[in-house]
Amino acid sequence: MKRNYYLMSLLLIAGSLCGCSEDEPTPDAGGGGSSTTSLPDWYYAGGKLGTAYLSTANAYEQPTPVVEADADMNRRFKNGEALFENMYMTNHAGVRHGLGPAYVRSSCIHCHPGYGHGKRNAAGSFETNSIGNGCLLVVYNPDTDAYVSWLTGMPQGHAAEPFKAPLDESKVVITWHKYTDEWGNRFEDGETYDLEYPEVTMDPSAVYAYNQGVVSDLGNYDVLLESTIGIYGTGLLDAISDEDLKAEYAKQESDGILPNGINPSFFQNGEWTRQYSNTKATDVADGFADAGEQHPFRFTYALSRGPLQDAAGVNAMWNIPNVTRSNRRYHYLDTYFASSTGEDKTKFGGSSWVKASAYDPEVQAGYQAYIEGLDPSGNHPTWHASNYSDREEVASAIAAYLSSTELDVEMDDEDFLDFMVWHRGLAVPAVRNIDDPDVIRGKELFEQIGCTYCHRPSWTTGNDDYYDPNGFFARGDSRLPKYPNQTIWPYSDLVQHKLHMENDIRTGWCRTTPLWGRGLHQLCTGSPTADRLHDNRARTVIEAIMWHGNPQSDARYCVEQFRSLPKEDRDAIVKFIDSI
Repeated sequence: MKRNYYLMSLLLIAGSLCGCSEDEPTPDAGGGGSSTTSLPDWYYAGGKLGTAYLSTANAYEQPTPVVEADADMNRRFKNGEALFENMYMTNHAGVRHGLGPAYVRSSCIHCHPGYGHGKRNAAGSFETNSIGNGCLLVVYNPDTDAYVSWLTGMPQGHAAEPFKAPLDESKVVITWHKYTDEWGNRFEDGETYDLEYPEVTMDPSAVYAYNQGVVSDLGNYDVLLESTIGIYGTGLLDAISDEDLKAEYAKQESDGILPNGINPSFFQNGEWTRQYSNTKATDVADGFADAGEQHPFRFTYALSRGPLQDAAGVNAMWNIPNVTRSNRRYHYLDTYFASSTGEDKTKFGGSSWVKASAYDPEVQAGYQAYIEGLDPSGNHPTWHASNYSDREEVASAIAAYLSSTELDVEMDDEDFLDFMVWHRGLAVPAVRNIDDPDVIRGKELFEQIGCTYCHRPSWTTGNDDYYDPNGFFARGDSRLPKYPNQTIWPYSDLVQHKLHMENDIRTGWCRTTPLWGRGLHQLCTGSPTADRLHDNRARTVIEAIMWHGNPQSDARYCVEQFRSLPKEDRDAIVKFIDSI
C-alpha cells in the first residue's frame, strides 16, 4: 500500500525515537498548516511510538514509528498487510490457499474495510461476499445468553465444494426499526435526531444440520449483530499492564458510581472472577508458554479475548477463512452432537456439521475428487475410502478429515509472523483540529458532563513484555513491535458497562469502545454513515450519545447533562469526538 509520508512526519518519527524535544517541527495538526510549538500529549493518540500523522483515506493503515525504524519489521509489515488485504482461495496449493472447507469470509478486509470498524448492514438479507459488512451474526439462547452449539460462534455462511455452508445467509433477514426515546427524539431547544436499531431473524431452514436431520430441534434461539472492532492501535492496548487494568476495575467497583456496577462474570470484591487462558494442548509450545496462564480480557465488545497474541485478529486469521497454521491444525467447527443411534461422538468431532456433511449424498459424490486433490499422495490414509460406493466408509473418511487435528499447514510460520508484525504494528492517527477552539471547548465539556469516567482519556503502557497464550511467540519476543512506557489516548476504560439499549448486545454488557481515530471512519471505509456502537446502529455521533440515555443506563447522567447544553456546546462535543 502506497504511503505518502510528509517530510515533517519522518523528522518527528526520528526525533521521537531519539528522545528529541517536542519543540521540533511537527506534522499538520489539522488546524491549517504545521506548527513549531509544543503540542499537548493528547495530540499523540498512540504516544510517540504508536502515532501516525496522516488524516487521509488510508489513515488507519500506517505502521507505527517502531516498525518504520526497523527494516526487517517494515518488510514483514508489508507482507502482513498483503495477507490481510488479499483473499484466500479454495485451491489446495499456492499463495493463500486453503480457504474452507467451511468459512465465514474469504479475507480479513471483508470485515475490516479500510482497516477499521465494520460498516453498517443495510436492510435485507445478510450478505457477506462484498467488502464492508463487518458485522458478525450472534446466534444465542436468550434463556442462558450462551451461544448455540449447532453453529460456530462466528457462523459460517460459505463452503468449498463439495461441502455446503453450515448457514444459508440468504435466509437471515435484517430489518431496521425506528425508535423514539422518552424525550421524543428532541432536545430542549427543539433540535431533533433520529434513532433506529436492527432486528435479525433467521428461519430454521437456514441451518444445514437441521435440514439434514442431524439437529432435530434448534431450541430457543435469537440472532443479533455485532460489529468487528478497529484493528489499528490494538498493540498499544495490549501494552497496558494487567495490574493497571485491574486497578481500573477495582476503582470503579469501589466508587460505586455506575448504576449497574462491574460485570461479576469478570470482577467482584476486588478480584478477578474469570480471566483469559488457553489450555489447548495444540496451542501450547514447550518452552514458550504454560497452559492455563491467566490474563484479563480486554478485546471485543463482549470481552471474549485476552492478550492480543491470542485475541480477535489472531483467532480470526484462522477461523474466519478456516486456514490452518502450525498451532491450529484443525478446522473451526460447531460443538453440537445429538444421536439416537448411540454413535461415537468422537467419530464426528462432536460437530453437527461434520455429521451432516459425512452423510450428505451430494457431499459424498464429490468427496473423492476433493480429497485426492488435497492429499494426492495419501499421507493421511483415514481421509480416503477404499470403496467410494460404500456410504458408511465414505462417511467415516469425511468425518476423519473434517475432525482431524493433524491437518497440513496452510499458512506457514513466516507468514503468521509477518501478519502479527502488521497486526501489532498498526499506528493510531494523531488527533486532528487540535488548535480549533470548538475542539478544545468540546474536550472540556466531554469531561465536565462525566463522559471521561467510562471513556477514560489516557493510559500509560507498561514494560510491554507481552504474553502469547498460543505459545507461538516467546514472552516479549523481539520480532514483534513493543510500546513500553507510552502515554496513549484511546478514550476507553476497557471495562464493560450496560446501556440498556433496545434489542441490546448479548448479555447486555458491552466494553467501552475506544474513540481514537473513529472520526475518520467514513473517510477510511467509504461508509456514508458513522457506524457507531456495537451493531453500527448509530449513523451519527449524536445518535450514539442518545442511545446511552436509557433510564437504567450507566451513562444516563451524562446524557441528561448533554441534553441540557445549548446546541453550540453539543456541536463542540461532537467535533471533539470526531477529532480524536
